[in-house]
Amino acid sequence: MTTAGPRPRIPPWKTALAFVSLALSLLLWVNGLVDSLNRPSVGNDLGRRQLELAALAAPQLPPSWRAAVVGQEPEAALLAELQRQALLPPLPASSEDDEDPDLARAQQRSALLTRALLLIRTGSAAQSRPLLERLDDGTDPSQTTLIRRLLSGTASAGDDPVATALPLQNPLQRRLACQALGGSVARCALPADESRAKAQLLAANALPALALLAGLALLLREGWLRLRSKPSPLPPLVGPTLGTVDLILLISGGFVLLGEVLTPVLVSPVLKQLLDGLQLEPSLAKGLTVVALYLGLMAAPLAILLVMLPKAGPEGGWLQFRWRPLAPTLGRSFQYLLMVLPLVSFAGWLQQQIWPDPGGSNPLLEMVLNNRSSLGLLCFAFTAVVLAPLFEEVIFRGVLLPVVARDLGASWGVVISAAIFAVAHLSLGELPALFVLGLALGWLRLSSGRLSASVWLHSFWNGFTFTNLLLLGS
Repeated sequence: MTTAGPRPRIPPWKTALAFVSLALSLLLWVNGLVDSLNRPSVGNDLGRRQLELAALAAPQLPPSWRAAVVGQEPEAALLAELQRQALLPPLPASSEDDEDPDLARAQQRSALLTRALLLIRTGSAAQSRPLLERLDDGTDPSQTTLIRRLLSGTASAGDDPVATALPLQNPLQRRLACQALGGSVARCALPADESRAKAQLLAANALPALALLAGLALLLREGWLRLRSKPSPLPPLVGPTLGTVDLILLISGGFVLLGEVLTPVLVSPVLKQLLDGLQLEPSLAKGLTVVALYLGLMAAPLAILLVMLPKAGPEGGWLQFRWRPLAPTLGRSFQYLLMVLPLVSFAGWLQQQIWPDPGGSNPLLEMVLNNRSSLGLLCFAFTAVVLAPLFEEVIFRGVLLPVVARDLGASWGVVISAAIFAVAHLSLGELPALFVLGLALGWLRLSSGRLSASVWLHSFWNGFTFTNLLLLGS
């Protein structure tokens, strides 16, 4: 049961304000979900990165492992994926592209060069020529000699293929270019880079696989225990004494309109001017921008919530964080992380069967994948692992779930909070997975009787995702 107090009469102006903010928020959310179809999916980048690591690591893998870890023909698989991505319809330029056009251009050129080199490697030099001609535009003078050697089809007398390929920063491209210029497999090998790629690939594959197996085992165990014994009664669900109008004003007015819409308009110009004056490297500046904007997003709804909450609250506070004892809560949250992994994976797989490429990944995922600044990555990690779990759990499981549960029942509280949590991320491509994650977060909040458990689970989930991106992006 949720604690409830007497509800005061709602002034008409407050109801009207809630209605207007709800209508505007719904309009913004619908537009955001539709616009997510025009955002690239990070899945394409992740798939390409994994295939690049596989192609680079293949020489370092024992023959008995190779087929299982990287497939029979990793270079052919990478070429097929690059060819598939090249046929995808172009998406409208995003605001991130506008902020960093050089990065987007460099990524396009890198994909073109890898395709061209793989075509040469497979004996299709004629097909590689149009790609190389597109690259021979003087954009990157350090690669001009290499591109023209590849276009000519032969290396000049006395040329060292290893030295000619050296300007390429991508080790796979460097190895392929060296071989295309006539270098032997042994001479063009890059043992250190290939060993590093092998370690990254094994970690990126082994971590999720082991976690999925452990999660399946825990799910089966949990199901067996529930069949054999009667489940324990749920602890009392304590939540703020807010009404529906208060809830709408908090989420629609505070979170959406003030946090997501107004804050960037007010903060971004000042922040940009400040960071430009500091002359920071772009990756670090982007990381600091993400932290500052997220803190700004949090400010308005949390201030509104603070005003709404009565000063005198129940034991443990209105939000029931209950951080102590720490160890049992951490253990339970980690166990839920393992159990939710196969469920979210199944939801993602099911969506892929129905709608293979919905696009619309969270832009932060792309930023992490392409960031090369340690301090920038630290900013992203702080936002994803600390700020986002704290703020989102306060709004969705600390306030929304118990308030809805008080009126409609605990089950509806979990379902509705999960649905709004998923929609609020404005990504049709991630909607099913986020809904399943929201159900797990809500059930953990409900069954544990403490908000800290869902905060830890949310933090573990984001940390797990962040680690996988680092393994594939570094």
